[in-house]
Amino acid sequence: MENSELRAKGRAMRRKLVGDAYADKLDRGLYADPIMEKYGELTQELVFGMVWTRPGLDLKTKTLITLVSDAATGRTEELKVHLRFARNHGWTEDELVEALLHLVAYVGAPLVREAMVAATEAFAEMRAEK
Repeated sequence: MENSELRAKGRAMRRKLVGDAYADKLDRGLYADPIMEKYGELTQELVFGMVWTRPGLDLKTKTLITLVSDAATGRTEELKVHLRFARNHGWTEDELVEALLHLVAYVGAPLVREAMVAATEAFAEMRAEK
């Protein structure tokens, strides 16, 4: 895929959301595979270059919307990454746990339990990195 201006914006936004060290880890690991590299290029342009850079909502709000969507749809691996986005943009662990717990009444205990397990793992990983 050509190196478009939109892709460059997306790469910068992805780094801003996830942090340099974690972006480097993903790029050297998962996204070093030629198949995943193609996926990474596409999401850098479309998801991060177009959606995340849109005006109208601040990044802190966007991170919360994204992780609530993950929890509500049972996307626990994505949730772990998006919890990192949220922590990097001002949400505390306690606030994020409360947001997830609030979902019990709306999406159900099984999905929230899975989200809480993912949060426990993600927070432990982030704490270990410091």
